[in-house]
Amino acid sequence: MSSLSYLDSGVDITKGNALIEQIKPIAKSTTRPGVLAGLGGFSAMFELPIFKYKNPVLISGTDGVGTKLKVAQMLNKHDTIGIDLVAMCVNDLIVQGAEPLFFLDYYATGKLNTKLATSVIYGIGEGCKQSGCALIGGETAEMPGLYQGEEYDLAGFCVGIADKDKIIDGTKVTKGNHIIALASSGPHSNGYSLVRKVLAQSDPTDAQLNALIEPTKIYVKSVLSLIEKFSVHAISHITGGGLLENIPRVLPENLSAKLDIDSWQLPSIFQFLQDNGNIDMMEMYRVFNCGIGMVIIVPAEQSSNAIQHLNELDEHAWLVGEITNNQGTQVII
Repeated sequence: MSSLSYLDSGVDITKGNALIEQIKPIAKSTTRPGVLAGLGGFSAMFELPIFKYKNPVLISGTDGVGTKLKVAQMLNKHDTIGIDLVAMCVNDLIVQGAEPLFFLDYYATGKLNTKLATSVIYGIGEGCKQSGCALIGGETAEMPGLYQGEEYDLAGFCVGIADKDKIIDGTKVTKGNHIIALASSGPHSNGYSLVRKVLAQSDPTDAQLNALIEPTKIYVKSVLSLIEKFSVHAISHITGGGLLENIPRVLPENLSAKLDIDSWQLPSIFQFLQDNGNIDMMEMYRVFNCGIGMVIIVPAEQSSNAIQHLNELDEHAWLVGEITNNQGTQVII
C-alpha cells in the first residue's frame, strides 16, 4: 500500500503557506494604532484606545456577501468582492455609532488558487483602508469535497468601539425627525439570488453586469464625521430586507418612517432588474436598497446642514422623508 499524504486528499499545505506570505503586505498596509502583531500567529492582538472613551463598549459584527460571489465568479472578477465583505460588516457597526477597529476574514474553497485568493484578499485590504480598520487575521480553509474546485465562500468579522453614553440605538427618534438618504453604489451585496434569476432570463449588457459587481459603498468615515458634529438619532443600513424591513429595526414601535418616493429616481440597474424580472415595486422595496444604502434620522432643524456636510464629504445625500406616528406600518411609501 502506498503512503498517503495530505496533498493526495486535495489539501496543499505549501500553497496555503505561500498565500500567507503574499497577503502579509496587504495586511500590513491596513495597520493602524493598536495592532500589536502581524499575521502568522495563533491569534491576533489589538490594544484598545480606551483613553479616547469614557465608558468604552466593544461592538461586533459578522457577515458575508451572499450569492454575489456567483456573479464575481461568472465575470471572473475577484478583486472587489473583498470590499463588499468589509462593507457589509463595518456599515453594520456604524449604525450604532461605533468606530471599526479590526477585521478578520474566512476564505473557504475546494481547491486553493493562490492568485485568485490573493486578489480577493486585496479587496479586503482595500475595504479595510476605506473604513480605517486593520486586517489583523483570518483563516483559509481548503476543503475538497465540500466545495467544487476553486469555488470559494467568504465570511468577515469586525470589532468596533463606541462610548456607552453615545451609542445610537433609535430611542431618541421622535415624530417630526427628518430622514436623510445616502445613495448606494448599486445593489450592494443583497438580493443576488433574485438578481441571478433575472440574469438567467435576460440579456444584460456589459455595463449592467459591471453595475452588478460594483462594490458596496463604505460609509464609515462620512457617518462618523456626521456623528461628531450633529445629533444623530438613528441609522439604518439598508441590507437584506430592503427599505421595508431595515428601517423599522431602528424605530420605536409607535413611530413610522414616511418616505417620499419622488425625492429620488430609481437607478437604472434596479430598473433593469424590475423590468426584466417583472418584479412588483413593493417586492423591490422589500428585497433591494433601490438606490439608498443607508438612512440617517436627525432632528428636523439639523437636516439641511447635515445633508450639506455629507455632500461635502462626497456622499450623495438628500432629504427622503420624515418620522410620523405609526399608521399600521412602520414604512410608508
